Amino acid sequence: MSTDSKDRRGGGERAPIELKVEYKRLNSFFADYTKNISRGGTFIRTERPLGIGTEFNFKLCVPTLENPLVLRGKVQWTVAPDEVVDDGEPGMGIGFVYGSESERERIEAIVENLMVDSLGNVIYEKLMGKPPRGSQLPPK
Repeated sequence: MSTDSKDRRGGGERAPIELKVEYKRLNSFFADYTKNISRGGTFIRTERPLGIGTEFNFKLCVPTLENPLVLRGKVQWTVAPDEVVDDGEPGMGIGFVYGSESERERIEAIVENLMVDSLGNVIYEKLMGKPPRGSQLPPK
């Protein structure tokens, strides 16, 4: 593994979720799955992680959206199959790369909705320290 798991994950709290991810590598298409997601990135479970620093486009298939999200990401860290410990899984930690501030805000809002759908408003608020956008829950 490249770095300590607490240090390598940016982007805040993560929600457990499984979504299909599609991407291209050396003229081959891959379909793997996310393990969790945050407003700053995701973990893609795969036996064949890309190299650290690799930037690539990928599609995140979200059941509640008509079309997949097309995102740009950068590999921040990897876990090779022979590096898996305990109940971990091989894969790669991806940081989202945004083309503009409006794109960042749009993607963060979609991810926040995914987290709320997965966790519920109360758990989301406890993890994030604030209610979801548009929530009727009063701030603490």
